Amino acid sequence: MAKWVYSFGDGTAEGRAEMRNLLGGKGANLAEMSSLGLPVPPGFTITTEVCTHFYDNKNTYPQELKDEVEKALAAVEKIVGAKFGEATNPLLVSVRSGARASMPGMMDTVLNLGLNDKTVLGLAKSSGDERFAWDSYRRFIQMYSNVVLDVGHHYFEEALELRKEDLGVQMDTDLKAADWRAVVTEYKKLVEKRTGKPFPQEPREQLWGAVGAVFESWMNQRAITYRRLHSIPESWGTAVNVQAMVFGNMGEDCATGVAFTRDPSTGTNLFYGEYLVNAQGEDVVAGIRTPQHLTVQGKEAQKSDAPAMEEVMPEVFQQLDSVRKKLETHYCDMQDIEFTVQRGKLYMLQTRNGKRTAKAALKIAVDMVHEGLIDKKQAVERIVPASLDQLLHPTLDPKAERKVIAKGLPASPGAASGKIVFTADEAEKQARGGEKVILVRRETSPEDIHGMHAAEGILTSTGGMTSHAAVVARGMGKPCVAGAGEVRIDGKAGTLSVRGTVVKAGEHITLDGSTGEIMLGVVPTVQPELSGDFAQLMEWADEFRKLGIRTNAETPTDAAQARKFGAEGIGLCRTEHMFFEGDRIVAVRQMILADDEKSRRAALTKIQPMQRQDFVELFEIMAGLPVTIRFLDPPLHEFLPKTQADMDVVAKDLGVEPREIEARAHKLHEFNPMLGHRGVRLGISYPEIYEMQARAVFEAVAEVQKKHGKTVVPEIMIPLVATKKELDLMKAVVDQVAEEVGQVSGEKLEYLVGTMIELPRAALRAGDIAQSADFFSFGTNDLTQTTFGLSRDDSASFLEKYQQLGILEHDPFASLDIEGVGELIEIARERGRKVRNSLKLGICGEHGGDPASVFFCHKAGLDYVSCSPYRVPIARLAAAQAALGGPLKTE
Repeated sequence: MAKWVYSFGDGTAEGRAEMRNLLGGKGANLAEMSSLGLPVPPGFTITTEVCTHFYDNKNTYPQELKDEVEKALAAVEKIVGAKFGEATNPLLVSVRSGARASMPGMMDTVLNLGLNDKTVLGLAKSSGDERFAWDSYRRFIQMYSNVVLDVGHHYFEEALELRKEDLGVQMDTDLKAADWRAVVTEYKKLVEKRTGKPFPQEPREQLWGAVGAVFESWMNQRAITYRRLHSIPESWGTAVNVQAMVFGNMGEDCATGVAFTRDPSTGTNLFYGEYLVNAQGEDVVAGIRTPQHLTVQGKEAQKSDAPAMEEVMPEVFQQLDSVRKKLETHYCDMQDIEFTVQRGKLYMLQTRNGKRTAKAALKIAVDMVHEGLIDKKQAVERIVPASLDQLLHPTLDPKAERKVIAKGLPASPGAASGKIVFTADEAEKQARGGEKVILVRRETSPEDIHGMHAAEGILTSTGGMTSHAAVVARGMGKPCVAGAGEVRIDGKAGTLSVRGTVVKAGEHITLDGSTGEIMLGVVPTVQPELSGDFAQLMEWADEFRKLGIRTNAETPTDAAQARKFGAEGIGLCRTEHMFFEGDRIVAVRQMILADDEKSRRAALTKIQPMQRQDFVELFEIMAGLPVTIRFLDPPLHEFLPKTQADMDVVAKDLGVEPREIEARAHKLHEFNPMLGHRGVRLGISYPEIYEMQARAVFEAVAEVQKKHGKTVVPEIMIPLVATKKELDLMKAVVDQVAEEVGQVSGEKLEYLVGTMIELPRAALRAGDIAQSADFFSFGTNDLTQTTFGLSRDDSASFLEKYQQLGILEHDPFASLDIEGVGELIEIARERGRKVRNSLKLGICGEHGGDPASVFFCHKAGLDYVSCSPYRVPIARLAAAQAALGGPLKTE
C-alpha cells in the first residue's frame, strides 16, 4: 500500500536526502537534517505523489491521506508537548511547498496556522507575550487569506497603514497588543466582506485549506513560467511540508535568518547571510525590512552600522557556524539554510544546495576538489554548462566615466545598461520590441518573473542579498542591485529619484551588480577576463570529453576569441559574410549584374585577392587546426540593395543606370529564397564563383605553408547538396583548381571536400553522398527548417503557443528536435559510415552550443560540434558531462 506521509523530528526521520523525487527538496533535506541530530522542529511531508493524484483525480486526495496526516500530527504534538486546536496550549504549524527542484518564492507558504479567536489567548498565555500572540494572529489571517482565500495582500496593507495613521505611528513595532487585537478585528471583517464568509476558525479546516492551496499553487502562473524558464517538468508535482512553528518574533532574544555556507556571488569560503532580530522568516526573504549581517566581516565589508549576529548572539552564532560546517561536510556542497532563534535556542528550518553565480559555482567546485570534499569528476558534473554564459559577458570599463547617483547591495554580479521601466509587463513589452531595459521596483515578487527574464538588469529599493530579486537574478545570470534605500521609486509617476536627481521612464541608467552602484546613462563595458578556476575546470572537462569543439567564425577577431575559449578549429567559416566587407561588396555586385561569364570572371578576379587574405589570416590564427570553409550559400539577391536610395548609390558606384539594378534585382527575386537558387545550385549555375573561392583557399594554404613550414589542411564544404551528382560536379572544380595552384606554387596541397547535410533527402541518401564526401557537417538550422517545413524567421509568433500546449517541449531552433531532426542525423551517420568508415561528422548550426543538443551529438557518435565563439566553453563542459554518462546539469 502506498505511503503518502513521512514524519521527521526529535533526531529521527522516515525519509532521507535521496528521496527528493518523492518528498521534494525541502522535505528530503528536513528529514536528513533531523537524522543528523540537528535541531529541526518536528513535522511531516505529504509526498509529491499526492500532488499527482490530486491533479489526476479532479482535485481530490487519496482515501488514506486523512488518517496518515492525523497520525503524523499526533506525533508532532507528542514531541512539542502541545495540542493542535487546543485553546490553552495550542500547537501551531507552518505549511510550505517543496518541489524536487528548488523554486524560490514560486509557490505559497502559510505560517502560524492553527490560530483562531481561542488559541490566540492560549498562545498569549504560554508565551507570556500578548502583543506577540495578536501580531502572529494578524500575520496568519493576512497570509492565509491571501494564499487560500485569494484576498489581495494590498487590502490588508491598506487597513494596517490606516490604523498606523490613526495611531500616529510609522513602524509596525510601535503597535501594542490592543492595537494588534483591533487590527485582527478589522482583518476578519475585511475577509468576510471580500469572501462572503467568516474567517475559518476550525484549525483542521485551516490545515486542509492550506494543503490544497499549496497543491493548487503548482499550477499558478508564476510557477508555470518558472518551470518553463528552468525546464522543470509539470509532472514532477510538489510536496507539502507541515512543521511545528518556532518563533523568531517573541522578543529581543529571538531572530530569524537566511545564510549561505559560502558566498553565493564569489564562492569565497566565508559564512554569508543575514538575520533580523524579533522577526519572522518571511520578513527576511520578502525584502520588507532590510536585514543585518551575520558576521562582523560581512558587516564591515558592506560598511553597515547595524550589529552583526556574531556580536549580538555570540553563542547561537557559534552553534550556527558549527551547523554550517556539519552540513557542508555531509552534503559536499554549498548550502542555503534558513534558521530561527526562539528565546536563545537555534532551530534549523531548511537546507538546500544554494543557488550561486557561475563564478561562485566554479570557485566552490575547484576549492572543494582541493579541500578533498569532492573529486574532479564531481566538480565537472556540478557546473550548469549554460550558466557559463554569465562569465563570458562584459563588465563595466574601469576607465569609463561614470556618474554614480546611488549605491545599493551588490545582489547579483555583472553590468547592464538600459531604459528604466517600472513594471514587469512593460519590461517584457519593450524587450520584445528590441529595447534594452532595466526593471526598477520597490521590491520584486514572484509575479514579476517574466519581466525579470526580459530585463537586462534589476534594481530594487528594499530587500537584502537574499531577497526574491537577488536569488532569482543570480539564477538567471542577470545583474541586480537590491536594497538601494536612498532611491525613491514612484511607479505611477514613472520616476526614480535620488537626492534631487530624477530619472524618468525611458531614460537610461547603468547597474553594476558586483559593486551595487547605480549610474546615470550608458557606461561602456569591457570583455571579461576568465579566472584561474575557469581554466582549471575547463582543463578537467577536456580530460573527460570525447567530442571535439570547434567554432563558427569568419573574422580574425571571432577566430582569435574562440581560440582563447579553447576552440579546436573552425567548423563553419561562412564565406558570404566576407563579401559584405568594405570595398569588396562593389565587386560582388558587379559580378551579380554581369550578363555573361567573362564579365563575371572579371569581377571575381577583383574579389579573389581579398578572399585569399581572409583565409591567410584565419589559417595563421588557427595554426594548423582544421578550418571548414563553406562556399557561397545565400541567394545572390541578398547582396543587392533593397531601397531606392541604396539602389541609386550602387548604380553610381558601378557606373550604371538605377533601372539596371532594379531590373537585375527583379530578375533574381524569388518567392521562397530559402529553398531557391542558393548553395550548390549557385555553383552548378555559375561554377566560376566556386572556382574563385577554391583558388583563394589554395593560394592562402600555399602562402601560409611557405611562410610557416607547417601543413594546412582546409576542409571545403559544399552547401545544400541533395544528390551525389551535385557534389561530384563541385568536387571536380575544387580538384582542378587544387592541382593548378599546387603546380604553380610548388606546394603539396592536402585538403578534404565534404558537404553540409541540411536537407532531409541528403540525410536519407547519405550512403550515396558519402562515396564522394570526406566529411558531413549537419547544418541543423536549415535541417530543422526543412524537416519541420518551418521558417525560423517567421515561427516565433506561434512557437510559444506550441510550447504552452505541449505540442513541442522546446523551440526546435534553440534545442535540437531529437525525435525528428535527430533521427535524420542518426540515419545519415549510419548510412554514411557504412560506405566510408572514416567519414568525419560534425554539426555547425546554433545547436552546437546548446547543452542538450551537445549531449545528443555525443550519444549519436559525432566527431565534433561547432558553435559561436562565446558558446565554446559551454559546449566543452556539456561534452564532458555527456562523456561522464550523467544527466545534463540544468539547475
